[in-house]
Order: sequence, then C-alpha cells, then structure tokens
Amino acid sequence: MANANQTLPEFLLLGFSDLKALQGPLFWVVLLVYLVTLLGNFLIILLTQVSPALCSPMYFFLRHLSMVEVLYTTDIMPRTLADLASPHPRAISFWGCAAQMYNFIVLGISECCLLTAMAYDRYVAICRPLHYSTLMSQQACVAMVGISWLMGIITATTHSSLIFTLPFPSRPIIPHFLCDILPVLRLASAGKHRSEISVMTATVVFIMVPFSLIVTSYARILGAILAMASTQSRRKLFSTCSSHLLVVSLFFGTASITYIRPREGSSVTTDRILSLFYTITTPMLNLIIYTLRNKEVTRALRHVVKRQVPSP
Repeated sequence: MANANQTLPEFLLLGFSDLKALQGPLFWVVLLVYLVTLLGNFLIILLTQVSPALCSPMYFFLRHLSMVEVLYTTDIMPRTLADLASPHPRAISFWGCAAQMYNFIVLGISECCLLTAMAYDRYVAICRPLHYSTLMSQQACVAMVGISWLMGIITATTHSSLIFTLPFPSRPIIPHFLCDILPVLRLASAGKHRSEISVMTATVVFIMVPFSLIVTSYARILGAILAMASTQSRRKLFSTCSSHLLVVSLFFGTASITYIRPREGSSVTTDRILSLFYTITTPMLNLIIYTLRNKEVTRALRHVVKRQVPSP
C-alpha cells in the first residue's frame, strides 16, 4: 500500500499515557472484560455447536457473531493491555498499524451485516413462516455469512488502501489507543480533506444501510405482531426479538456516536472513552444480553452442565 520509495514511519500510540493515575485500574478492568468476553463467546460457540435446541438459523448467525467478537476483541485488547502496562507510549510499525485497522474494519462491518441477517431471520420467522424453511435454508444462511465477510473485506481493503497510500510525517503520533480510521487519517499530510470525506461517506453508508434494513424488518415485524389478537402471542414474539433489538441498539448507537457525531467540540479524551466503550465494553454487553436474557441459551447451558456433572 505504501510507496516503495518512501521510508515507512512508525506510529506512536499515546493510549492513556497522559492519564497515568488511571492506567493501573484500566489495565485490570480491560483484562477482566477481555477474559469474560473470550470465555463467554467460546461458550456460545460451543453451545450452538453441540446443543440440538440451538440449531436454528438464528443460532447459526449467533455462533458466527461470537466468532467475530472473539477476533474483534483480540485485534485490540492484547495491544491495549501491553500499552497500559507500560509507563511510556509504545510505537507500532506501519504495517502493524495497517493490519490492526484492516482487521478492525473487516470485523466491524461483518458484525454489522450479521446483525442485519439476524433481523431478516426474525422477519421471515414472524411475517413469512410458511416460507421460512426455503428462505432460511442452510445454503441461504451460509451465503449470508459469506456476504457479511465479503463486505467487511471489500470495505477494509478500500479504506486501508486509501489511507495508507497517503504520505505521513516522519514521526506520526496517534492520540489514541488503537489505529482507528479518523485518528490515523488526520495524520496524513496530503489529500487529507478529500480522503476524510470519502472515508466518512463510506462509513456512514455502511452503518446506515444495514441499520435501515434492520429498521424496515422490525417495522414489518411490529405490524405483524400488533395484528395478532392474542396478547400472550404478542408477548412471546416480542420476547424472541428483544435480545437482538438490544444488541442492535447498542451496536449502532455506539457506532453512530463514535463515527457520525459532529467533530466540533469533541476532545481527544472523549474520543478515547467512546472508543473504549465501543470496542471493549460493547462485546461483553452483547454476550450478557444473549446469555442472561435468552431462555433457550440458558436452558441449553443447564442441560449441557447436567450431562457433564453426574448427579450425587
């Protein structure tokens, strides 16, 4: 991606080095969140693989969503932990920064598309139940997962190529804890304004288009539920969608605040805190929502534990 005649710079990630009093507590918080996220998502992957009760398309998508969360947090948290353990800011190579951003975008867009596929699954299950087995066949589900990854790869390739072919200063300093799109883009010394507009336009499109599809799906679901005469049936269908709705609200809400909010008046500290919540806390909250609020998952977990632990 870089010019062959150009000396590739190292980027200095400032992280939270200016908040030394918080580095120690933040290290333990991030470590705990990382371990919980890893263990919990591996548990969901295992449960949806071995439990017959979790073999529907919804849980097929959930398994892939958990895989994305594991890779997503692993792309960011080990490096963040190492930086928090260091008393001084640490450098990251040009290609290391490019790789982290590339993976970050691939996994973020893939998660966005997987959440859209899960909304479509709920729409078909509630609004077109007689066609469910055809529209949500195994081949269709595999195709939707494949498209989700493909969209992530295409977006990451175009964004990374656009950003990392720009010239950077010889000693670029990133006031952030990861190689996120805008902090790196702002370091470029040429073509910055045009590139920032292009990248932000693409980012808005890739956030708002899936979000619009999800809103459309749930608008039709809501219409179908309200048309039902039985209050009990309404309540049951609402409960089947509640976990996904919470995760969608959390994902798109934090993404919109992080990437679409006006830049005027925002501070470096605010940007870092928002990014920390978006990249580290949100995956753990998604996990909690899909385990504690999902009766089928908790029931499958109890069943697996009973099979493994003999009765006294």
